Amino acid sequence: MNLVSLKEDLSKNSYPGRGIIIGKSADGRNAVTAYFIMGRSINSRNRVFVEDGDGIRTQAFDPSKLSDPSLIIYSPVRVMGNKTIVTNGDQTDTIYEGMDFQLTFEQTLRSREFEPDSPNYTPRISGIMHVENGRFNYAMSILKSNNGDPSSCSRFTFAYENPVPGEAHFIHTYLHDGNPLPSFEGEPKLVDVLDDQDEYTSMIWESLNEENKISLFVRYIDLETGAFETRIINKNK
Repeated sequence: MNLVSLKEDLSKNSYPGRGIIIGKSADGRNAVTAYFIMGRSINSRNRVFVEDGDGIRTQAFDPSKLSDPSLIIYSPVRVMGNKTIVTNGDQTDTIYEGMDFQLTFEQTLRSREFEPDSPNYTPRISGIMHVENGRFNYAMSILKSNNGDPSSCSRFTFAYENPVPGEAHFIHTYLHDGNPLPSFEGEPKLVDVLDDQDEYTSMIWESLNEENKISLFVRYIDLETGAFETRIINKNK
């Protein structure tokens, strides 16, 4: 798989939906993850990311405009010891609770499927990072309808061990804008990672479509100490 420029990939796609990026900084010192959300409806755009313990959650920017919280209010990021879970829905909690009972990442998601938002049937995308004693591995998952058929769920899991510095994998919910929105296809894309967290955060945010972007979360985790730094950008301020 060829490495593609994350900046170029985001810049040419007006609506990738929600996206997860996981990889290793070019200097090899940090595990890196990013999660962004986009939206077209008033309800979807009425959101911000806020820190919640070691994780984050979404909340309504203007509570008076919130019409349906079921698919837009959730905890995208939760931390369990040396594991960081990143998802685009309340399956974050499913993964967290399942792993607490010694289930694997893949096993926890067997109880879930794509979102019930006909006709898009938005895929559920998830990632998990494991950082311990200087070592780092991660996995990503997508649960999606079978070419728009809600009676059939397709499940894919991708696992990455000892990732290469300067490389990450990027998965998002939609191929591009459309009606209905077409689901992501294929393996997660191989993209670049920068050493500087603020530079990487700015690059991702500035590359997202100005009209549709809502919020961005970026975290760098020191592989030796486990300490992390978080950046959050919200369009609504």
